[in-house]
Amino acid sequence: MSTDDTARPAFLLVHGAWHGSWCWEPLTSVLHADGWETRTVDLPSAGRKAGVQDDARVVLEELARIDGPVVVVAHSYGGVPVTQAVAEASSVAHIVYLAAYQLELGESVLGRHGAPVPPDPDGFRPVPDQPVPLFYADAPEADAEAAAARLVPQSTRSFTDTVTAAGWHTVPSTYIVCEQDRALSPRFQEDIATRAGAVHRLADSHSPFLSMPGRFAALLTKIVQESAR
Repeated sequence: MSTDDTARPAFLLVHGAWHGSWCWEPLTSVLHADGWETRTVDLPSAGRKAGVQDDARVVLEELARIDGPVVVVAHSYGGVPVTQAVAEASSVAHIVYLAAYQLELGESVLGRHGAPVPPDPDGFRPVPDQPVPLFYADAPEADAEAAAARLVPQSTRSFTDTVTAAGWHTVPSTYIVCEQDRALSPRFQEDIATRAGAVHRLADSHSPFLSMPGRFAALLTKIVQESAR
């Protein structure tokens, strides 16, 4: 796979819990300026009573609309439906897990943390307290506050549903560890990143697409170039 203008893959960007496709806007602006095609999705589990399979279906539907190879970038919880969906997709050339859950068959988000199933698995997880320092510690204050205002409750079922297929077993993957992350501990990330074929690190908090979109875009370009060799 070449990264020239005629053979570049498209990026499909998949957001994490409580978020929406809006969170990628700073990054997509940079990628578009450099000639990359990008697509995003809105996962139904953010704001609606939907689970991993519902989210995976949305990812699969968007993949089917893209001509040519695709690099899927999954942030945080987004790694779960991406892991599920990519197992059924033929167009995915690479998966990039950004501070994300690269789960194995039978694992769930809460299960991976050793947490019990909550008493109301069909309810919602509210937006965490103090989301700005949790998710956007390194972002410009105005951007962080604007992002926090757009967060919505997350379906509990998305955290309890288990993965029934793991696409990273057959599709090459790269993990990006966010070394200053306050939402998903760097130690957790380093441990789960051993499942990926390559690992990169950013000295940043949980959301580099907001705090350092230029550097993050450059890293994605590097990952695509490395995967083409």
